[in-house]
Amino acid sequence: MRPEAWTRPAPGARLYGLPGLALLCAMAPHVTVVPLWLAAVFIATGLWRLGAEARDWALPNRWLLAAATVALCGAIGWQYRTLFGREAGVALLYAMTSLKLLEWRVHGGQRDALVLMLLGYLLVMARMLYDQGPVTALWALASVALTLAAQVRVASDGGGPPVAAVARLVGGLLARAVPLALVLFVLFPRVPGPLWSLPQDAAARTGVGEDMSPGTIAELSRSDAVAFRVRFTGGLPAADRRYWRGPVLDRYDGRTWRMSEELPGEHFPQTEASQALSYVVTLEPSGRRWLYALDLPDSLPAQTGVTASGMLIRRSAVTEVVRYEQRSVLEYRTGPLASWDRSRLQRLPPSAAPRAQALGREWRTRFADPADRVQAALTMFRREPFRYTLSPPLTPNDAVDEFLFDTRAGFCEHYAGAFVALMRAAEVPARVVTGYLGGEPSPGGDYFIVRQSDAHAWAEVWLEGRGWTRIDPTAAIAPERVERGTASAIPDPDSLSLLSRRGESWVASALLKLDALEYAWNEWVLAYGPDRQRELLGWLLGWRDIDWRGLILLLVSALAIVGLALALLNRRSRRQGRDPLGRSYARFCARLAAIGLARQASEGPLSYRARIARLRPDLADATGQILVRYAELRFGEHPDPQRLRELNAQLRRFRPRA
Repeated sequence: MRPEAWTRPAPGARLYGLPGLALLCAMAPHVTVVPLWLAAVFIATGLWRLGAEARDWALPNRWLLAAATVALCGAIGWQYRTLFGREAGVALLYAMTSLKLLEWRVHGGQRDALVLMLLGYLLVMARMLYDQGPVTALWALASVALTLAAQVRVASDGGGPPVAAVARLVGGLLARAVPLALVLFVLFPRVPGPLWSLPQDAAARTGVGEDMSPGTIAELSRSDAVAFRVRFTGGLPAADRRYWRGPVLDRYDGRTWRMSEELPGEHFPQTEASQALSYVVTLEPSGRRWLYALDLPDSLPAQTGVTASGMLIRRSAVTEVVRYEQRSVLEYRTGPLASWDRSRLQRLPPSAAPRAQALGREWRTRFADPADRVQAALTMFRREPFRYTLSPPLTPNDAVDEFLFDTRAGFCEHYAGAFVALMRAAEVPARVVTGYLGGEPSPGGDYFIVRQSDAHAWAEVWLEGRGWTRIDPTAAIAPERVERGTASAIPDPDSLSLLSRRGESWVASALLKLDALEYAWNEWVLAYGPDRQRELLGWLLGWRDIDWRGLILLLVSALAIVGLALALLNRRSRRQGRDPLGRSYARFCARLAAIGLARQASEGPLSYRARIARLRPDLADATGQILVRYAELRFGEHPDPQRLRELNAQLRRFRPRA
């Protein structure tokens, strides 16, 4: 390699101190989302850069950097199969920032440093595409403050102002920016959609899905991620009544249960119902269109309809935190079942579960009442040696028959699917319902946390005179699952995550307390949409029905008031900070004016000294020293800070008497 292929860093371009700390703070959280090899590239380039400064190592020239850029772009394209989208885009930004460390060279060193700081801002914004929780928000604020301070330092030659002066400047800028940001956040007309997202983020899906096959719910139950939080505003339902309805699955192909395409409307399926229970749900992003409601919904959130099966369906997918008020009924009776629906909900694929279909036909012959056929299935589950486990044996051929007659070990989806198959074979209309069961109370008890580990599947059968009736076959095998959660019902609770076990460890207790902060953040920041905005303004100002025109008028007025207040404060602070010597002299003159020796408007310090000596000889020495020192500091070429401090000390001791 020719020597000219390598260059040296700029003598004054140092990564030590604020620039390096700011860049590290901006890039470190991305280690959890970029490939490990890319994080290793950042570490290697950072160490190389520090070695170039400390040990005078050579840096690659632009041609070598161009080759490294092409190689990294190719590696990222191979990793993600694209160079577009959130993951690939953030990885490219991370890679280019790493290489920029090696481009901080002799000519244009200050410019390269400023570019690095700007890349730091972009990295902070990129991290918000993955998470917008309170911890991430605090990190973003700290990272922006550090990057701003580093930007001030590198923008000045010779290292810039002292750290204390930089801290005061950055603190002042943030103090002016935060009130304006709060006003804009609270009053700017809200539009539906997440605070930070890309269009393709809507494709990311989590939680209960639109289909169910063996292992689907079991896999989901291993996660302690929050699905939603709920605060009851009325009575609290018992643990065995907290069934959160999600997708209703009524199509079966012999292996997988799927949803039917239902058009949501505004008519609820129940014809008779008990008094509704009220609560507020804060739903985490899922990428799905459905909302969750306790048992059967009795109200519709904004931009939401209800299907004939009782599902709440939104117009758009949930790609942001959604907060909605909801009412549900726990005691109800649904209407009659159409003959076409009855036939469809009794249908099974002819080749599916032949042994289960034979057993169902036997019950149909033996029991004239469909309710007795339901009890026959539940009795079989109770009496036979069935096991409830998170890790059941595989059923590769026929999921229902192998579970019912061979393995007899399964999770809730096995029991719900097999029960519905038996009921359909016995000519009882039945369907699978998926969602969540239970919920963990917060440390304060004012809301419940429903996690992915609470995912559950149960069944509904249609009985004459009662309509759709919930039947949970899991309760026949493991009733403790309904009362106390999954961890109490399976033989291997250690296979669950820490928070899913609901133990009493200090780690779990601390995480639950932090969840209260996240819940408040989600309600008032991430879920701050049009409805929440109207609620807040109604509470603050009494305006319940304000439209976007009123919001614009209110926003402009508030910005004008805040801007005027900040301008006045800025003017006062600038006036006070601009002339500390003048402030000291003004205090001195005020003390003399209090004893009848006020300074004339056109009187200079030496003329003032002479007049005081003539009128009050006893004050001549003290005032003379102060006024002479003031004149030297005021009219000298280079005011001495030490002499200013001495003058201030004299002024503090100067207490003239009348």
